[in-house]
Amino acid sequence: MIHHIMNRGERMKYRRLGKTDLKVSVVGVGTWQFGGDWGKDFNQPEVDRILNRAKELGINLLDTAECYGPHHMSENFIGNFLSRDRREDWIIASKFGHHWEDQWQNAWDTKQVRLQLEESLKALRTDYIDLYQFHSGSDEVFNNDDMWTMLDKQVQAGTIRHLGISIGSNKNIYQTNRASELNAKAIQVVYNRLEQEPEAEVLPSCMEQDLGVLARVPLASGFLSGKYKPGTVFTDNVRKNRDREENEAKLRLVEEIQRTEVPAGANMAEWALAWCLQHPAVSCVIPGCKSVEQVEANAKAVDLVRVDHPGTWRN
Repeated sequence: MIHHIMNRGERMKYRRLGKTDLKVSVVGVGTWQFGGDWGKDFNQPEVDRILNRAKELGINLLDTAECYGPHHMSENFIGNFLSRDRREDWIIASKFGHHWEDQWQNAWDTKQVRLQLEESLKALRTDYIDLYQFHSGSDEVFNNDDMWTMLDKQVQAGTIRHLGISIGSNKNIYQTNRASELNAKAIQVVYNRLEQEPEAEVLPSCMEQDLGVLARVPLASGFLSGKYKPGTVFTDNVRKNRDREENEAKLRLVEEIQRTEVPAGANMAEWALAWCLQHPAVSCVIPGCKSVEQVEANAKAVDLVRVDHPGTWRN
């Protein structure tokens, strides 16, 4: 990859998202953090600054969900921003399958999914969602013909532009293989230098079906950001609940990767994002960001992205 390093300041690059007509920036913005689960509570001005800067950098894809914060919190932040911006400049990816009522509950009944869609459209202040994704459900709830028929009717009606599947397990080849049959055109999967399982079956299936791929957690929940050393104790709601020995083992592995794989002088986070984007199946990485500085750092990964990758365009 070092041979493909480009001059700093290269503009954003874009890729076709599978069989869709969507031209997505290779770096997007994941917005789980706006829901408050990653050690910081956000307000609207902070979100506006992040999204305005993302737009200036050429980023056009925002990935959110009905359960990123209670009561569609992340979607509401985005919707408030969109109400004062040009909706057509953005590709909004959201998800369904969960409902907040004092606590999180699964909600896979067809009527519940239809209600979630209506609530997401209202929160996002829009009359359509570009990519609406099945959100990490089991194969049992996935096999709901009534639900997919309802969603397909929403595609025909224009409230959903395209359907997608956010698989809960990196090895869920069953849902991936059924995507085209269900008119789903994109797969979202955890993929990063520490979690390469999708390379075995999921990513080859996506290439065979010409499905777009959104790589979530591309910085491995911050482990590949280069900010944390062995011995770090996490305090956020997500990482502190994971096995401490597992966290420590990951931190030691990251230290080894930084020493042996990351080119001298290269920023580890930029390298880690570009590492995901070198796979021919991957359309876009969707790292989260808590500040303008982080969205700027994420966007710099474009300088390491190969222009000879299938479907990659310069702006």
